[in-house]
This record gives sequence, structure tokens and C-alpha cells, in this order.
Amino acid sequence: LMRDMGCCQSPQGAFYINQGLETLPLRMERHCRNAEAAAEYLAGHAKVESVKYPRLPGNPDKALADFYLPKGCSGVVSFSLKGGREAGARFIDCLKMISLQVHVADIRTCVLHPASSTHRQLSDEQLREAGITPGMVRLSVGLENPDDILADLAQALEQA
Repeated sequence: LMRDMGCCQSPQGAFYINQGLETLPLRMERHCRNAEAAAEYLAGHAKVESVKYPRLPGNPDKALADFYLPKGCSGVVSFSLKGGREAGARFIDCLKMISLQVHVADIRTCVLHPASSTHRQLSDEQLREAGITPGMVRLSVGLENPDDILADLAQALEQA
């Protein structure tokens, strides 16, 4: 009966789900470590206006993140580029390894510029009312070598 309802997984599907669950702690450790490196890099860059990542010094939630999430808080970093909507769109266009996709916790690093994609119909004022700056970029950091991630961010920032 369960098979008719679409609830039964194939043996191969069950194997992959189990393998994914067994490796989740390792993958999340890498996501968090890579995201923290990216957040620290972005926070020190002259073209970056602000960075939102709970474990960064100066973040109002840092103490809570350190207490409740001592092994890392996430693979997602939000940052805002100086230059607004145009700078954000240029940055996205200049990335080589990091891909423009709406994913979180993918093994590959993905990026999204809401002002030119998911929220493009909103004015800059409406974006701000929604808590989104025109130059905001959401970075979902993957499992790649952190040096490769930082190199792609650096070259894109130089061109943005």
C-alpha cells in the first residue's frame, strides 16, 4: 500500500539518503568553516559596505551564536556592496566558479543578488523596507577549497 502512495524509496535512493545523513556533520563543519572564512574576508574588503554573519566580531548575535552553535552557525553569508543595485549585478556577472542559483547547503557555492533577481520588481525604497539593501548579495558557501572561494570573490569584487 505504501508503494502505491509513492512513499517507498528504491534501494539505491535509500542508500543515497542514508549516505547523505551519515556525512551531514562533516559537510556542515566544512560549510560553516568556509562561510566563516568568506565572511571574515568580505568584512575586511573596501568595496563591501556590511556583512551579516552571526560569528563575526561586532555582530549583535555573536555571543548567542558562540554559545548555542560553538561548532559553526551556517554556510550562508549576507553582504552588501557599496554601489547598490548596479554593483551587486556586476559582482554576480564577474564570478567564475561561484554560480548564480537559489540554493542553500549545496555542495557548490551559490550566490544570489535579490535586487536584480527575486526582488527585481521592487524599488530601492521597497527593498530597504523589506530589509534588503540594493547591493545585498546572499552567498551560500559550499564545500570547495576555501582558497578557491576567496579567489573568486576577490576577482569579482575587483571588477564590480
